[in-house]
Amino acid sequence: MNRTATLSSTLTAAGMALCVGVLGACSGSSDAGEAMESPAATSRLDSVLESGTLKVCTTGDYRPYSYLDPTTQEYEGIDITMVEDLASRMDVKVEYVQTTWPNLSQDFLDQCDIAVGGVTVSTDRAAIAFFSSATVEDGKTPITLCTNVDKYDTIDEINRAGVRSITPPGATNEKFAEANYPNGEIIRFADNNAIFDEIIAGRADVMTTDASETLWVQNEHPELCAVHPDNPFTHTQKAYMLPRGDGVMQQYVDSWLSIAERDGTFDAAKKPWWG
Repeated sequence: MNRTATLSSTLTAAGMALCVGVLGACSGSSDAGEAMESPAATSRLDSVLESGTLKVCTTGDYRPYSYLDPTTQEYEGIDITMVEDLASRMDVKVEYVQTTWPNLSQDFLDQCDIAVGGVTVSTDRAAIAFFSSATVEDGKTPITLCTNVDKYDTIDEINRAGVRSITPPGATNEKFAEANYPNGEIIRFADNNAIFDEIIAGRADVMTTDASETLWVQNEHPELCAVHPDNPFTHTQKAYMLPRGDGVMQQYVDSWLSIAERDGTFDAAKKPWWG
């Protein structure tokens, strides 16, 4: 066969293959066609926008992030201001669902679109939820009477018989105390709003909590001092819990956070609490 005949045969075969490919791609019976025509899965974002309500789980007992004022019955705090801004930009209203630290994950799964209020990213929580981008870089550090700062500035000093570490039950502070202070006394105190008064009153010696919280506490209670908040025992992040597997909702919240961090919204939310 000469070169011209060979080229002609090759072009003919290629043309037939192209026709088959085009017909297959255009056919409603092809897998590609079916994939292109399949509707996208519904996101929680769609449900929120349709209902006009953003359901927010929060404990209301963790200043500076989330606090339910017992007099006004209104929520306040950095994360409260932020989630109100999120809802405003979505043009929906906020419906708060008060929860507790032991019940946070289950209440979030059962009732909420987002959980806020100083929520620490953990593997346990990440197993049941997505998280937004981190809002705060944090870590566990002690807070105690200012006269005792040098006594409780290491884990070994706190992990001694007779040292009374106080912690709220059911969250990361309790887990840290259990793991690091087996030789000390761990006092579990349920009222997170009054827990620091126990140290001031002499009924507890020290509390190991998030550095961001200790900075707020020492401003509110001059008797108490944060112990090396710039160099905590651990390094953690705070973020907002979102529905697991919902990348659309996660991307929306992350986009909003990026905007809020750049347009001054986040700085304005922090100012009343951290100055």
